[in-house]
Amino acid sequence: MTRTRHSLPSPFANAPDVWQAELAPLLARDEQVVATLETDLDVHLAFSPGQVVLTDRRLLARSPGDEDWAVWPLRPGLSLQHHDHAGVGTLELHDAISRLACWRFTLAHNVAALRLHDRFAEHLAARLTGQPVEPLDEAACPTCKAPLPPDQEECPICSRELHEAPSTWTLFRLWRFARPYRNQLLAGFLLTLASTGATLVPPYLTMPLMDKVLIPYQEGHPIDTGVVALLLLGLLASALLAWSLGWARTYILALVSERIGADLRTTTYEHLLQLSLEYFGGKRTGDLMTRIGSETDRICVFLSLHLLDFFTDVLMIGMTALILFSINPALALVTLLPLPFIAWMIHLVRDRLRTGFEKIDRVWSEVTNVLADTIPGIRVVKAFAQEKREAQRFREANRHNLAVNDRINKTWSLFSPSVTLLTEIGLLVVWAFGIWQVAHDQITVGVLTAFLAYISRFYSRLDSMSRIVSVTQKAAAGAKRIFDILDHVSSVPEPTKPQHLDKVQGRIEIRDAAFRYGNRGVIRGVNLAIQPGEMIGLVGHSGSGKSTLVNLICRFYDVTEGAIHVDGIDIRSLPVADYRRHIGLVLQEPFLFFGTIAENIAYGKPDASRAEIVAAARAAHAHEFILRLPQGYDSLVGERGQGLSGGERQRISIARALLIDPRILILDEATSSVDTETEKEIQKALDNLVRGRTTLAIAHRLSTLRRADRLVVMDRGQIVEVGNHDDLMAREGHYYRLYQAQARNVDTDLDEQLAASAEAKPPLKNAP
Repeated sequence: MTRTRHSLPSPFANAPDVWQAELAPLLARDEQVVATLETDLDVHLAFSPGQVVLTDRRLLARSPGDEDWAVWPLRPGLSLQHHDHAGVGTLELHDAISRLACWRFTLAHNVAALRLHDRFAEHLAARLTGQPVEPLDEAACPTCKAPLPPDQEECPICSRELHEAPSTWTLFRLWRFARPYRNQLLAGFLLTLASTGATLVPPYLTMPLMDKVLIPYQEGHPIDTGVVALLLLGLLASALLAWSLGWARTYILALVSERIGADLRTTTYEHLLQLSLEYFGGKRTGDLMTRIGSETDRICVFLSLHLLDFFTDVLMIGMTALILFSINPALALVTLLPLPFIAWMIHLVRDRLRTGFEKIDRVWSEVTNVLADTIPGIRVVKAFAQEKREAQRFREANRHNLAVNDRINKTWSLFSPSVTLLTEIGLLVVWAFGIWQVAHDQITVGVLTAFLAYISRFYSRLDSMSRIVSVTQKAAAGAKRIFDILDHVSSVPEPTKPQHLDKVQGRIEIRDAAFRYGNRGVIRGVNLAIQPGEMIGLVGHSGSGKSTLVNLICRFYDVTEGAIHVDGIDIRSLPVADYRRHIGLVLQEPFLFFGTIAENIAYGKPDASRAEIVAAARAAHAHEFILRLPQGYDSLVGERGQGLSGGERQRISIARALLIDPRILILDEATSSVDTETEKEIQKALDNLVRGRTTLAIAHRLSTLRRADRLVVMDRGQIVEVGNHDDLMAREGHYYRLYQAQARNVDTDLDEQLAASAEAKPPLKNAP
């Protein structure tokens, strides 16, 4: 068959040009490339480039270090297996007898490997059945259905939180929180209208005061004291009325804005608590704290002060303009001349300010993140003498924050004085035009005086309104960052038609479960049935999927394939909070909250009596050391359990789990970080804890799982062995090798300790 080079399909077009040149002689005239993979690891896991190419009839590959391409025609008995473990992905080509080839790669190429794996299965089936391959649909986001970019599983539309500039219209979404206070807001608006009207009375009274009192007096006419008293009384009354109405308006709207801010904080925090662990895995603590704290405070200040001033300014300008036109339309038109120029300047700088303030918020979060990292980890900082390094981190973040603020201040510093200059020029024009009208007897001095009084207020409000641009864009940026949280949907949703378990027995069935972190497969094809009251020990190397399986059972994440049933019901159909109340969790690193010992034990059951708390502490072998504390059960625990040893914190966490009396118990490396004596105490507490409960225990020390009814051995995200200790040792499989390796390490450590002890002893003296 004549082999010539043809234009290659899109999957191959993105490959390096050298591939195309080398593969051209190998391709048949009508042969099409359907998927490609660039590998970057050799058999020794050293970085080395390789290539795998799938056509509609063959698989071609060149392994790292090879010059020639190997070719396997698609035929019956071939299979392509994909798996990944500890950051390394693997593709294996098998036939019915043996493994034909193996390619390894870092997980940066995992999406391409999965695509090649799927396309291989499709085209192999097509070759065997003679049916045409269905055209490959473009990958789409499951949420918004938008097409995904090549080799990406993250939707750029759904993950645009940090890339989309905030819009001023975001502030209108705050109406959701303002709606419950609409009556108070209406009252505040009416008071604003009335107080603004009252402030406009004094300039109007200056016209008769000038034209009917002062100017006639200069011309020799006597002063009418009655008219003067009446006008002065009007000025006083209007001032008092404006003060009282302004006070009532400010008080009511301040109360409303504080409540809106409190509701916003509470709603955001409650929504944050409902999000899955997946969301928190990609966020910084300092950033989330800034959003809920600083951003809501900024919005509250905007609503209580700046927005109120803005509406007052708008009313003042509108009502002043009406009065000016009613007095003298020509002079009023001259007064309004600066308005178009100011509006144009506001439009010019608005977008720049908005994006600038949003960037300032994110940069400030970097400063907060350094604090949130360093202060809780201050012991590690001091232990490794990294104070200067952390100070430098904070200095760099602060310098970045300063640079961003300087850039935005360049724009703002030019804008605000420009508005002031325009208002001053406008006032000068009014003076000139007003004097000209007085000289031609078109207006009186009193009218000009009133105009100037109104104009001073008009322009001061205009200048104030221009300054609202800055605070509005800051509030819009803050609102956008808060709604980014509120708009995020949990990946562990509540069921639309929930089912309920009145009494949990503890039977767990895992059926063909699979789960992926992004493009990395963690577990796949897991099947396991656990009977009520049975204790299961999960065994395997780090990264084998043990903790992920436990997280799926707790429903911290949802399976991507298959299902998990408890007492015959899919856990995805159970209300999340109701389901988790039946689960007790004891972690490797127990987390204690700032508060008393009793409050930490009763965290899962806040209404527990002191007798119940003490009983749980006794069962957890914690009662004795608690009584030795200065205030016993009322002793304060420092942040994250400061002041207590690791074993003491662990026993308190066991007491916390005992108190809620769960039917399902999860032990995640509960004794891995304590000494032997403390482990014995914790093991006694665990014996009380697991009694009568369905238990899943993870432990690196295999000796701690000897009491388990069954041991489940996991490797590369799959269950490879199930049985008790003796059965698994007799098989001499995965568990046997793990146990022997651990036993050798223990013996080696013991020999080293004995040798060190012998070297430390002084030599014996010779006997007399």
